[in-house]
Amino acid sequence: MILQINDMKYYVERTGEGQVLLLLHGFTGSTETWSPFVEAWSRHYQVLAVDLPGHGRTDAPADLKYYRMERVVHDLLSILDQLGIGAFHLLGYSMGGRVALHLALAAPERVRALILESASPGIADAQEREARRQQDERLAQQIEQKGIEWFAAYWEALPLFASQKSLPSATRQRLREQRRAQRPQGLAGSLRGMGAGVQAPLHARLRELQMPVLLLTGELDEKYGDLAQWMVGQFPRGVWHPIPEAGHAVHLEQPARFQAEVLAFLDQQRPIGRGKGGELANGD
Repeated sequence: MILQINDMKYYVERTGEGQVLLLLHGFTGSTETWSPFVEAWSRHYQVLAVDLPGHGRTDAPADLKYYRMERVVHDLLSILDQLGIGAFHLLGYSMGGRVALHLALAAPERVRALILESASPGIADAQEREARRQQDERLAQQIEQKGIEWFAAYWEALPLFASQKSLPSATRQRLREQRRAQRPQGLAGSLRGMGAGVQAPLHARLRELQMPVLLLTGELDEKYGDLAQWMVGQFPRGVWHPIPEAGHAVHLEQPARFQAEVLAFLDQQRPIGRGKGGELANGD
């Protein structure tokens, strides 16, 4: 469905019933990221997947104000309000994990449980953060000048995704087509508006999050594994599960294990003695 939210049109998919699980994809992703898991998860939960600004079928405006982290968090809460959803579980991958952290800090009373897949709290060092901002600006300009075909090939070749070379060719092709379906203006806007170089770092605020938190990383992704090892000590109720034989995109490289980890963690949070979906059908 398309929802009009604060001068933006957001694409949202809603499946199942019961407690709500909100899904936030990574950079170059969309609701399609979660399509292999929706059928299984929606047997237990009401699954809500959103295309973030500049991605998928959500608007990709020229004005950077629509991509700012604070604006995106406000829009996501407006989507939930418009759909009559109060409390919800929250899962974010990579960029979507950063959004999820900001969202959880903005409305901690509404987040039942938080799942972060290969996520970061931002960049703490100011010089490193500025260097990343400049790097993202250069990439944004290249996307605008060289187009999506160039970008898709460039992005696939990054060392971060080296472990994906062992995936079946059909899986790699499907991922490549998802990237090719993006719009240059949308990806450039996302980099400039909500990249790690421009978002406020959250390292000092993680202890504020009192809900249960699950961190998932691939054992082949050392950078995000090290981040998760540090982050889990900051969350009052955090657990970290490194997944063997997976890199940055655990959901893509070990989908069965990823699906099982998510369901097992969420099921631990469900009230004893409740029926399917928990307390209320609308997730309140």
